[in-house]
Amino acid sequence: MYIIVVGGGNIGRPLIDIATSSGNEVVVIEKESVKAEAIAGAFDCLVLNDDATTKDTLLDAGARRADAIISTTDQDATNVMISLLAKELEIPDVVSVVHNPEHMSLFEQIGVNTMENPQRLIAEYLYYAVKRPSIVDYMRVGEEAEVFEIRVAESAPVAGKRLDEAADHGLLPDDTLVVAVERSEADGPITPRGNTEIREGDLLTVYSGRGATPDVTDLFGHYEDHAGASRGSRRANDS
Repeated sequence: MYIIVVGGGNIGRPLIDIATSSGNEVVVIEKESVKAEAIAGAFDCLVLNDDATTKDTLLDAGARRADAIISTTDQDATNVMISLLAKELEIPDVVSVVHNPEHMSLFEQIGVNTMENPQRLIAEYLYYAVKRPSIVDYMRVGEEAEVFEIRVAESAPVAGKRLDEAADHGLLPDDTLVVAVERSEADGPITPRGNTEIREGDLLTVYSGRGATPDVTDLFGHYEDHAGASRGSRRANDS
């Protein structure tokens, strides 16, 4: 792919690293000369020390043949201007970071694929790592739903039961789905079926329409004070 990356800061630099390492043809536009020089010396890409909010700069960067442009500056107004120009130049895939959630609808009206403020996403991730230590990894889907990974504890109500049995016993709500199972003795992820047995130690990928709330994580043997205290495993006969 031919990718134009705008901005070589905390977001842009690792993006450039990933894009170039993956074998893409990358052109970087960076307004600050010090950052532009550093990127040119560190990565196998063309770097333009220029202002990406002008059409001529985007044309110099190869906008006419670009497959995608990703704007990563720390100013939403700048990212909007770049996105508008990219749309005018008919770059097929326009992606931008959005720092203020109130501006998200503006980018959507333009038809830009957006990424919410990464700093906030990192902060949320760190916060939930403390608040919900049983969750190995998670991703927000919409306002409430989440996809998360969780390991099945010995005390889990679902441990030793097939998925269809767990559903029949009301242990798995209708809005909660086990979408993958990782097991130490298996060669790779197991695609769960109704007759798939959930075992202690399994690492499950779970979709929950209500998110990884305490009543959901309780099903997998990770209990917490539902008022928000720390979480840990307990045996079923301790409840």
